[in-house]
Amino acid sequence: MPRVADNRQHDADRASDTERLRALEDRLARARGEPRTAAPEGDKYRQANQAWRMVIELVAGLGIGFGIGFGLDHLFGTSPILLVVFILLGFVAGVKTMLRTAAEMAGPADGTPGSPARNRPDDPAGNKPDDPARNRPDHPAGTKGTQRGD
Repeated sequence: MPRVADNRQHDADRASDTERLRALEDRLARARGEPRTAAPEGDKYRQANQAWRMVIELVAGLGIGFGIGFGLDHLFGTSPILLVVFILLGFVAGVKTMLRTAAEMAGPADGTPGSPARNRPDDPAGNKPDDPARNRPDHPAGTKGTQRGD
């Protein structure tokens, strides 16, 4: 029976720690002037889902490349030449898809809903030019570099 008592004490300590941590987070948020918002329940595993999505995109590209290369090698009687070529093409396609997904997950760069983080039509590099007034030597911020942020 002492084991049951130990488990109850452990559960009580854990609940107490959780409450203390939540109170500390609330105090920190108030000190920073930020509103305290709880994470929505649907966001609980969002990052893990995004990571798996990217892994699946890469593996799918490799698998499709393997399938096409293997089929064409079998059809034309070539050895592993087309298999290797299409596996490499599948890898490139998978990486390209992963990068597009990562840009999509990063969110909009200019604050407009639905715009990708990079490759906007008005700026292919995704750079935002600095305020030209800030690049003047007499501005309080001084010279900040080139407009591209270099």
